[in-house]
Amino acid sequence: MSRFSSSGPSQRQLRVGEQVRAAITTVLQRGEVRDPEIENTVIAISEVSMSPDLKIATAYVTPLGGADHDSIVAALNRNARYIRKRVTPALRQMKYMPDIRFRDDTSFDNYQKIDDLLRSPEVLRDLEKGSGGDEG
Repeated sequence: MSRFSSSGPSQRQLRVGEQVRAAITTVLQRGEVRDPEIENTVIAISEVSMSPDLKIATAYVTPLGGADHDSIVAALNRNARYIRKRVTPALRQMKYMPDIRFRDDTSFDNYQKIDDLLRSPEVLRDLEKGSGGDEG
């Protein structure tokens, strides 16, 4: 029987993912990646999920300021080997340096859709009915 449950990542995966996220963020903040699409774009890395063997790091990114998400993610993936090389000193305690993959983070879009639904007139009307105490 496996030590790890299928319910989610282990504490080790979460800890290492956070270390990788911080290292990538530092590299991007310092402007070490010389790519015209990345240089003038502020990029938020919301999460890095690690594979169970810690050999693959998937970084979920959101370019800020109205940049084209697809082109920024493509540029990051083009420069993934260079970024991996730049984060190596910060992660020198790891046995293997993970391959880094970048993906567009769509969770902010999902949060916006939920917020819009909760603010819709239909939902507000139903909430007012429920809190009025008329039922029961």
